[in-house]
Formats: sequence, C-alpha cells, structure tokens
Amino acid sequence: MTRASLLLATLGLFALFAAPAHGQVGDVAAGKKSAQLCAACHGENGVSTMKETPSLAGQPDEFIQWQLVYFRSGARKNAVMQPIAETLKNETIRDLGAYYASLKPPKPAPASDSDALARKGGKIAAQQRCRSCHYDKFEGYRASARLASQREDVLLKALRDFKSGARLGFGVASMADVVYPLDDDDMKALAHFMATHP
Repeated sequence: MTRASLLLATLGLFALFAAPAHGQVGDVAAGKKSAQLCAACHGENGVSTMKETPSLAGQPDEFIQWQLVYFRSGARKNAVMQPIAETLKNETIRDLGAYYASLKPPKPAPASDSDALARKGGKIAAQQRCRSCHYDKFEGYRASARLASQREDVLLKALRDFKSGARLGFGVASMADVVYPLDDDDMKALAHFMATHP
C-alpha cells in the first residue's frame, strides 16, 4: 500500500468513525460488560499478565477506539484481534474506549536509580521526541498510546514491528521514522524506560 493510499484510507476511516469529534461519549458500564470477553487476555482490570499482550487500563479513550477500528478494517493485522473487532459495532467500540480509559493504569515495572538501561532509554526518548505525541509523562493523549507502565515485552514488540514495517503508525507522526535510526539495543532500552516510568 502506498503512502498516499494509506493516507486516504485513514481519512476515510476518520470520516466513517469520528465519534469523539462529534461529542459521542461511550458508556463506561456498558463497556465494562463488553470487556468481559477481553479480560481473558488483557486482564480482569485491563492489566495484562499475558506475554506480548498489552495492558489497556488507563489508555486514552480515542486510542482504544482507533485501534479497534484499525483491527476491524484490517488496517492493523492480528490473528486474534481482527475476528473479534469485526463483530464490534461503533457503539460497543466507544463503550470499550470509555471503560478502559476510566481504569487505573498498571503500576510501573520495578527500577532503581542505578538502572543504566532506563537512563539510556530516557535519553533516547528525549532524542526521538516521544513526548511530542505521547505527552509529558508518556501517559498518552487522544489517539496516542499510553507508554508509561506498559508491559516491556509489548513495547519492545511494537518498536520492532514498526521498524520492520509489520505494523504501521497512523496519524501525523510516523513511527517508522521514529524507530529508523534505532538498533535493537536502543529499542530494548526505550522499552525498559517506558515500562519502568511511573
């Protein structure tokens, strides 16, 4: 898919599904009920204990919504998530976004002041301007993911997938451009920093 056709597809999805822009807010209670299916992988309270499965608690509402729309449309590939997302109506997606955004984020992975890997990752985050999209404390904003306190293996897989082109970034910033200059050790450091960031 060319960059131009990807942009057109993204704009088409935005026109089709711009719930937050139209002031439509999901129902947290309904989202909690719908999330019972999600708990098997993403955890009872949105905090995952499953390998390479993201915690959803505390993720921005719009981020959750957009990722489900991308899975539903096939713009984002995942053998588990696509069949599930294909069954979701817009209202359910809005409810799930509201529910997960209402939950307390997971606790950060343990780190110490002498954690050289976290310090290296912090420097990389500053160099790559991660705060410009993911906000001041990497808590996410609107359609940008919360990175702080996310599972380290999830973050590393995402960075590797962006680097290889297996996963595309959507929106103004291109994650492929962000990770292009990073080697695998840099990505490990960045993932560790974000996972241990409160």
